[in-house]
Amino acid sequence: MAGSNVEQIKGNSRGLRGTILQTLLSDATHFSDEDNQLLKFHGAYQQDDRDQRSERKQAGLEKAWIFMVRTKLPGGDLSAEKYLAMDRLADEVGNGTLRITTRQGIQFHGVLKNGLRECISRINRSGILTWGACGDVVRNTMAPASPLHTPAHQDAHRLAREISDAFLARSRAYAEIWINGEKLEANASASDENEPVYGRYYLPRKFKFGIVIPPRNDADIYTQDAGFITHAPNGPVEGYTVVAGGSFGMTHGMVRTFPALAKPLFYVQREHAVAAAVAIVTAQRDHGRRDDRRRARLKYLIDERGIDWFRTEVRSRLNVPIDPPRAVEFTTVADMLGWHEQGDGRIFCGLWVENGRIRDTETARYRSGFRAIAERFGFPVRLTPNCNLICYNIESTQKPAVDEALAEFGIPHSEGLTEARKTSHACVALPTCGLALAESERAFPSVMNEMDGILWELKLENEPILIRMSGCPNGCSRPYNADIALVGRSPGRYALYVGGSYTGDRLAGLERKGVDLKDIPSVVRSYLQEFAIGRRGGESFTAFWGRTRPTGMPPAPELFHLERSERAARLAAAGQKASAE
Repeated sequence: MAGSNVEQIKGNSRGLRGTILQTLLSDATHFSDEDNQLLKFHGAYQQDDRDQRSERKQAGLEKAWIFMVRTKLPGGDLSAEKYLAMDRLADEVGNGTLRITTRQGIQFHGVLKNGLRECISRINRSGILTWGACGDVVRNTMAPASPLHTPAHQDAHRLAREISDAFLARSRAYAEIWINGEKLEANASASDENEPVYGRYYLPRKFKFGIVIPPRNDADIYTQDAGFITHAPNGPVEGYTVVAGGSFGMTHGMVRTFPALAKPLFYVQREHAVAAAVAIVTAQRDHGRRDDRRRARLKYLIDERGIDWFRTEVRSRLNVPIDPPRAVEFTTVADMLGWHEQGDGRIFCGLWVENGRIRDTETARYRSGFRAIAERFGFPVRLTPNCNLICYNIESTQKPAVDEALAEFGIPHSEGLTEARKTSHACVALPTCGLALAESERAFPSVMNEMDGILWELKLENEPILIRMSGCPNGCSRPYNADIALVGRSPGRYALYVGGSYTGDRLAGLERKGVDLKDIPSVVRSYLQEFAIGRRGGESFTAFWGRTRPTGMPPAPELFHLERSERAARLAAAGQKASAE
């Protein structure tokens, strides 16, 4: 098959085996480039400690090789026992922290090669997979984090598991390498390694599914390759409006790459939801670009051929009825933080975790506290798309004891936070991510501390303003639909995007190509001041920006690569030319 070098690596990999096992058992300090591509399918990324890179290079030493290992948890659901198993691994094979991901998984950072096999093996023994958490396959399926006892919420998590099982790769490579050949439960009935969905070359690029229940868009449904929006007007779920073509990865200055929001595709009855998912994925498998990985995501196929063509293609693979997409309306992308009723007589507690990093600091001992709560009470938890954690199935009589435990470890409730702080998050970036161009997680707390001061000063502390930071334009923190976003361009310098929405259904535009880290608060302050002075009534920042900044054109690549002033000048010139003609 013609295609990129990665396509050849996948095709020649013997079902994603490569020489991973041989390298694991050898004295090699790291994997080859070919095996590194395959390793992603198994849930691990080869990295190096970039804080040491320059010094080691000057000393003539090779890179300080480390690995990131990512779990695959449909809907982010974890029993207390599984959470404790992850917590133990953080010290024994990782860097002493757990990182909640924006796809409701857990990442381990700083894993050394000699501990990689033990790490993945023990994750599996705890009942959790890493298989398919990375690579050119369907990644972790997201679902609403709120543990509400409703038919819609229960069905969303059921569907997340169904989708996850439907797209689990059948190759026994994972079992052979990491768990001594034991069959995976979801593949127990598979008699061979043929991949009926993926084929020999798997997908052109990664593929992401999410499920949401309006009016809460916590899974950021329009950022997904394909998303299911619940319709349950009378209690039980009747069906889903399906959207397709979302994705945020791009490259600075490369106009042929750009973020995109998913577009409405069709409405499908509940019993046909998984079949619709398979039809969408196989259409992308067969028609997505394999010669150019920068243009291999579904959003580019839809951009090139149109949503109507894609709808027809998907429909040709479905022998089930579909209807036009139904109207949906969202009010927030936020998590349900604090104490809430579940609807079954029990309660849950949503806890804010700064940038999803579970660790002990001088002010808040998150790791110790979450461990103690899991050990003392045994509550299951949900990891949220905003990188927070929810403890649930709590009896109302236990609330004082939980509050006491949180206070014991200095873990704050969210009541004292600005609304912007509650939904803000940053990607990991330096020192572990090999793609990072600038700091993100390590820099964002200081930025938000200054932003909080400005928000309080302008009496905007209760205003829902979505702020996100990413260390590079790949956008793992989903910056391009935020009200205000900072995307790394080079060390200490960021592109500023403004104009997304707190409901996740509008893209931001490039305001400034370069803002120094130290100048971010003062630059953003000007936008917040303008909002504070010019808003009407109870107008949100999202609504204010939409009213005062007409875009003039539908979202186009230029929106993300040209500053607003340059876009405005081009629009004006085009208007003058049209008038003259």
